[in-house]
Amino acid sequence: MPRQDLIQADLPFLRSLRQDLHAHPELGFEEERTSGIVASLLEEAGLRVHRGLGKTGVVGTLQVGSGTRTIGLRADMDALAMPEQAERPYRSKIAGKMHACGHDGHTTLLLGAARHLAKNRNFSGTVHFIFQPAEEGRGGARKMVEDGLFDLFPCDAVYGLHNMPGLSTDEMAVTPGPQLASSDTWLVTFKGVGTHGAKPHLGKDPITASGHFLSALQTIVGRVVNPLEPAVVSACSVKAGDPRALNVIPDVAEIGGTARAYSAQVRDQLETEIERLARGVAVTFGIEVSYEFRRRIPPVINHADATARALKAARAVCGAKVLTDFEPSTAGDDFAFFGAAAPGAYVWLGNGPAVDGALHHNTAYDFNDEAIPTGVAFWVALVEQELAA
Repeated sequence: MPRQDLIQADLPFLRSLRQDLHAHPELGFEEERTSGIVASLLEEAGLRVHRGLGKTGVVGTLQVGSGTRTIGLRADMDALAMPEQAERPYRSKIAGKMHACGHDGHTTLLLGAARHLAKNRNFSGTVHFIFQPAEEGRGGARKMVEDGLFDLFPCDAVYGLHNMPGLSTDEMAVTPGPQLASSDTWLVTFKGVGTHGAKPHLGKDPITASGHFLSALQTIVGRVVNPLEPAVVSACSVKAGDPRALNVIPDVAEIGGTARAYSAQVRDQLETEIERLARGVAVTFGIEVSYEFRRRIPPVINHADATARALKAARAVCGAKVLTDFEPSTAGDDFAFFGAAAPGAYVWLGNGPAVDGALHHNTAYDFNDEAIPTGVAFWVALVEQELAA
């Protein structure tokens, strides 16, 4: 039976599984139910299963034949701390939590591929199916690596996949180079001298200083960073004073935000320039300043050889419906830590049109089950081509 027919035969089960995962979302490092289902299904399919990396991570290993090449396939499992607003039969049963980024779909796709490959065994080599916790800002990939993921399960290449609304469900995008930006946070705290709002000359106003800092912040990208190098610096939080005391100039103003880049050089530059600007403003206004730059996630940069292999598999499944000039995203993904340990490629799977404008991290977002056959077929094709029998 052709590969696509075999996948279609499993589709009712996979669709039901995906909707069950959607209805029971779990946050990062809390994926006890999800990881239990994953481990159980992998064991039922005959894979060796290892649990506990990154606390709730699961790795299933399938070795067939005498091939010496080993690859890793990664799916993230966690949900987001936000309410689901859309009405659907499998709406989240957990208040304040939902799968708003399609990780329920990613988990389902990789399980579908594992079931198919374990049953048909049309390859020679080793596949590690890596089910990662806590992608959504909690550091799951880094924790798995620190716990020895690639010491226990070394890989010659590692691959990741993410759904993308706007592409049709029989369409993929595979491109070399940068895919996602670094994702870092920064915090600037101006400390002045509080005083009566009617007597500003008796204090040192951190709010006025903050205003100057904020208005100058975009000069970093606009006037300092090479205009041929993409970068983002955004202030996302400003806290100062109390709306119940509007005649008080406070002692402290706090500003926090995010910084994004596609290269290590620009990432370093953003860290340096935000601090330089903050300290310059503090000197100008005669106040104190503290600065913290937290490096969270490096950029995801696709390796040329791994990308070529992923492109071949995508074309085997989607034919001409594979984009090779898809623009990178300024979002981040900690798959970057996997790609730093082995040659990696991160690909995009179409999720259909954005229904009612609902994109990733929207309270109405949903993984499109029509994408399941394409996603499973891609993983299967990649393994069967990479590890040709």
